[in-house]
Amino acid sequence: MQKNKFILLSIVIFASSPLMSEIYKWKDANGVTQYSDVKPQNTPVETFDIQSYDKVTVVDTDNLIDDYDDGYKKRKYLSRPKRVVMYSTQWCGYCKKAKKHFKKNRIAFTEYDIEKSESAKRRYKKLGATGVPVILVGKKRMNGFSVERFNSIYK
Repeated sequence: MQKNKFILLSIVIFASSPLMSEIYKWKDANGVTQYSDVKPQNTPVETFDIQSYDKVTVVDTDNLIDDYDDGYKKRKYLSRPKRVVMYSTQWCGYCKKAKKHFKKNRIAFTEYDIEKSESAKRRYKKLGATGVPVILVGKKRMNGFSVERFNSIYK
């Protein structure tokens, strides 16, 4: 009986671990903001949690954002109908699965790592996102990733 409880607890912990990760933010010696899921030693850090979406939802983004400022110029947000954009993190298993699917099927996409790019993180926050991946196909938004749901909005 104790062995079964231990196995069940282990499975629950293992299964939930890729869904959430603590992220550390700090400034390096050159004053550059850094992000990592590994805590640097002897450096004050800010921590925050980013989750992987555990279920897939698809919404229309028409009234979320009309345009965004990427630091260089204003441009119409996702003006091309089948443009694929993914907001991701390096540690996210669903993000890796999505990238693998895109590459295998020769689907052009633009990836923004929200831990490495401040402008990507700002756009991600404007979307009201709380997890990764967030995949935009034209004016459709997909939280999380599944091949079937992606294919249904990419067709």
